[in-house]
Amino acid sequence: MGYDHPRLRTWMELGELLYEAAEAAGPHLRRIFRERRRRAYRRRQTGPDTPFWNVLAAWLRPELRAYGDKARLARYLGVPRQRVTEYLSGRTRRLPDAELTLRLLHWLAAKRGGQDHSA
Repeated sequence: MGYDHPRLRTWMELGELLYEAAEAAGPHLRRIFRERRRRAYRRRQTGPDTPFWNVLAAWLRPELRAYGDKARLARYLGVPRQRVTEYLSGRTRRLPDAELTLRLLHWLAAKRGGQDHSA
């Protein structure tokens, strides 16, 4: 089974996307983690301190342009449609939990692979 298998191709693309995000965020993350050791724990919010989320949100936005896409994605995630809008807008500084983030990554990889699990 080579890299041309449709299921494997989707996961390879997801790996490449995560690698690109890690490369872009590397220097910034080193600074954040160095500073974080000196401070007490605080809740993470969207902004410059969340480069991985910023990249994921940028990848999701073009996939959610058609009418009803956000509503279908919200049903797939099991959250209200407004929550998807909040996650992607960055105005509320709200982030999804780990499970929702992994489901977003799975949805994005499948969508780019020609499948839509939210339909």
